[in-house]
Amino acid sequence: MSEAWAIDIGSTNTGVARWDDGAPRMVELPAICREPRSVDPLGWGLMVPSATWVPDTASRWEGRLGGRLVRWLRPEQVHIGRPALEANQTHRQAGFVPGFKAWLGHASLRPLTRSRGKSWAAREIASAFLRTLLAEVRRAEGRRVRDLVVTVPVESYERYRAELSGILRSMGVRSIRFVDEPVAAALGYGLGLSRRQQVLVVDFGGGTLDVAVVEIGPQSLHTGTARVLAKVGWPVGGDQVDHWLLCHLCERLGYRPPEPERSHAEEFWSRLVLGEVRAAKEQLYTRDPVHVALTLPGSLCERPEGSADPFLQLRRSEVMQLLHARGLYELLARCTKQALESARDRCGAEPAIEEVLLVGGSTLLPGVWSLFERRFGRDRLRSWHPFEAVALGACALAADETQHDDFIVHDYAIVTHDAQSGEEQHEIVVPGGTPFPTTRRFWSRHMVPTCAHGLPEHHFQLVVCEIGTTSPQAPRRLRDEEGTLVRLESAASQVVVPLNAASPTLGDLAPPHHPGDRRPRLQVDFMVDDNRWLCATVVDLHSGRCLMDHRSVVRLL
Repeated sequence: MSEAWAIDIGSTNTGVARWDDGAPRMVELPAICREPRSVDPLGWGLMVPSATWVPDTASRWEGRLGGRLVRWLRPEQVHIGRPALEANQTHRQAGFVPGFKAWLGHASLRPLTRSRGKSWAAREIASAFLRTLLAEVRRAEGRRVRDLVVTVPVESYERYRAELSGILRSMGVRSIRFVDEPVAAALGYGLGLSRRQQVLVVDFGGGTLDVAVVEIGPQSLHTGTARVLAKVGWPVGGDQVDHWLLCHLCERLGYRPPEPERSHAEEFWSRLVLGEVRAAKEQLYTRDPVHVALTLPGSLCERPEGSADPFLQLRRSEVMQLLHARGLYELLARCTKQALESARDRCGAEPAIEEVLLVGGSTLLPGVWSLFERRFGRDRLRSWHPFEAVALGACALAADETQHDDFIVHDYAIVTHDAQSGEEQHEIVVPGGTPFPTTRRFWSRHMVPTCAHGLPEHHFQLVVCEIGTTSPQAPRRLRDEEGTLVRLESAASQVVVPLNAASPTLGDLAPPHHPGDRRPRLQVDFMVDDNRWLCATVVDLHSGRCLMDHRSVVRLL
């Protein structure tokens, strides 16, 4: 098999993945990625900003040889990713373009910037970006990309694919395949495509919000496409949230927010403090509270004597109040409702959403996951690879190593108690990576009732927990019981989320089980059915009665 590569071109971030040692992995490009040597398991640091900067450095050699030839001979004259952002952090220079994706499909000849005495169209910026990106891949990996899968938005114009195909073929890429982003996201999240199903894809990035209802299935593996039942978009994203936060913090301090259009000085400080606010916002994903300092000069502060210190504490609850006041949660709910209603009108029936895929960095904003969890339930939300899922799924498709059978992603355990100390313990009944449906007696044990407080046990209960660990099969971050994203720091760390503690599965023991009797009383069998339900069969060994017969307990993810 030839080497399998994939590129996920995003409006804000671009990811490169490679099939390596039987699994897809993100390619780290230290010279251009957001955070070299990043250990963040969400993968944000490995993404390459989709920014391009063509410095206005025309020389006599360009005049003699022509700009195109010079750019071929001297590719370092085009900067992409982190260097492009850093060079334009405080002031946008000539030749800087923050992204090209929005224009490539329907206005590829639209000028996006001017540098070196000429206008640069979207097609030329895309070509400069991809050429530099592939050069960095070759430098970092020691290999040229010859066979490539590229992700594209659902219902993208054929012209978008044609533009990318022409650009990549001119760079020596021999085989190019395209895959719709929802299909790639489903594969990246471990969702099998062995049957047809409807999924809701929430793509919430730096600049846009897109909610789509799509139908995927076995045909998607062959065509790389999904059937779009409905799609709703809105021009709001993480960049807008940064501006809201900046205005909010300036208001707390008595500052006047800098206005970039007023002067170069205000543009300089606006970009600088926006970077500080953005960093604080991203820290809030896993920490609460965080501290932020707005380093505005005195000439722009205009704050009264004795006003607050510029070092502020920012809490997740405060950000959620701000997003609520700005109508973000209402917008998310409205877009979701419109997408579902449009799908219903098109199909003549309510869409049967089986999975909800969250992609894009803004899905990590406080309150966003919880909004969809309340609407669809925890068991349908796939959200642990918001940056990487699309690229990893496309890479699996490139390697023809897609998962045809669904599998359970997380570890699941039942709560037991130590016979001597009475301390709570967790015994894994379904490990992450288990294909389903399983055999009827996938997990089978004899169990002794706890007899808490030394009293006879009249009932039994099965409390099932979701277990987050740092094992290779499971995500290294997990949403806790309140929906907060928790980082699993080491192999010893663990997050336990009870799923049915408020209404555990109960059964009657007649006669009751006495504390001194350590003989097994219950035969408990677990299996996972084809709808991901954990089903239990429980037999009372004392009386021979079947207390539960293949009863559904909780739905797994």
